[in-house]
Amino acid sequence: MNLPLFLSKRIFSDKGDRRKVSRPAIRIATIGVAIGLAVMIVTVSIVLGFKHTIRDKVAGFGSHITVQNVRAVYSPDYTICIDSTYLSLLEEVDKVKHVQRYTTTQGILKTDNDFLGIILKGIGPEYDTSFLQEYLIEGELPQFCDSATQYPLVVSKTMADKLKLHTGDRLFAYFINDDVRTRKFTVCAIYQTNMKRFDDAICITDIYVTQKLNGFDSEECSGLELLSDDFDHLADTKHDVSAILRAHPDMAGNYMASQTIKESYPQVFSWLELLDINVLIILILMIAVAGFTMISGLLIIILERTQMIGILKALGARNGTVISTFLWFGAFIISRGLLLGNIIGIGIVVLQQQTGLVTLDPQTYYVSEAPMELNVPIILLLNVCTLLSSVLVLILPSMLVMFIRPAQSMRYE
Repeated sequence: MNLPLFLSKRIFSDKGDRRKVSRPAIRIATIGVAIGLAVMIVTVSIVLGFKHTIRDKVAGFGSHITVQNVRAVYSPDYTICIDSTYLSLLEEVDKVKHVQRYTTTQGILKTDNDFLGIILKGIGPEYDTSFLQEYLIEGELPQFCDSATQYPLVVSKTMADKLKLHTGDRLFAYFINDDVRTRKFTVCAIYQTNMKRFDDAICITDIYVTQKLNGFDSEECSGLELLSDDFDHLADTKHDVSAILRAHPDMAGNYMASQTIKESYPQVFSWLELLDINVLIILILMIAVAGFTMISGLLIIILERTQMIGILKALGARNGTVISTFLWFGAFIISRGLLLGNIIGIGIVVLQQQTGLVTLDPQTYYVSEAPMELNVPIILLLNVCTLLSSVLVLILPSMLVMFIRPAQSMRYE
């Protein structure tokens, strides 16, 4: 029989204990652990949700990896010439799940009362529109094509509000290259991502439209977008893609270069990485709070159990046995606190996910409500770390029993 475990269970489950100090101390210690864990779960869930939401929004417009002409860094006039065979070649790269073309040009949208400068992005029938579909707030996405077109236009809510547009409205757009070209578009859908840099500028249409406006052939485009199924290993995927690009120039003999989304938008991802420092500070503070409440609670319990400790020693119990008893007792308190903390923390996260109760200013945070993401492995890791760290900090105060003498302690009141 494990004597320390048996004694700690009896002490912990003693409902007849009428001590005026130890029971409140146990409750305070339990609440301290519960609050600490709940705050850690909510904090990690918010940061994970926020980082992944912003990351997915940026990737929705810029993909995970972009491929362009190596000279495109000097001028957007340098294009690539790609056929379906080359697209299939890139899709065979490990962790690349989809490849799609795009062509961009700049223009001006004009209504009777106002005008607005835009970047017109043309996409083809192979384009993955799931991102646009997710953030669509009005209308329906057209069937994007690379041949005949009805000049559809997908605009952001920001643009629609400035120009007072609704789905079904028709308006002219002007494009200035060597001459001025005019096209009449029909607004098919309106999206809203709350990412200002995109919502203020990007409109979507058929790739055929932008190819003709730029004077491109049917197989010419501004670049390719590659979607990966493993964001954490984009650098490795880019390395594999670059190897193919070096070995296989495009149909016109142009060499191409690839760039990850982190390289395209370094300021956004540097900002997101700063959030990890805030999380680390909060985790350390919460573990410290849980540890301090447990230390104070255990010291109170040891002092109130001095007579019991003396009796155990008088009966032949060694210091290690008594210390183990109180460490087990502390583990029971911590376990109860972890259970309550999980219920509270996970409950808050689920409530926010279902109701969106906590709202944010989208102009500042790029989201209209606090995003939260439950990550089971991380929550389990938080539980284990909290349990181990709390038990470890109890070792030193539990050694107080070594200084208790049986002869004196049995007269202690």
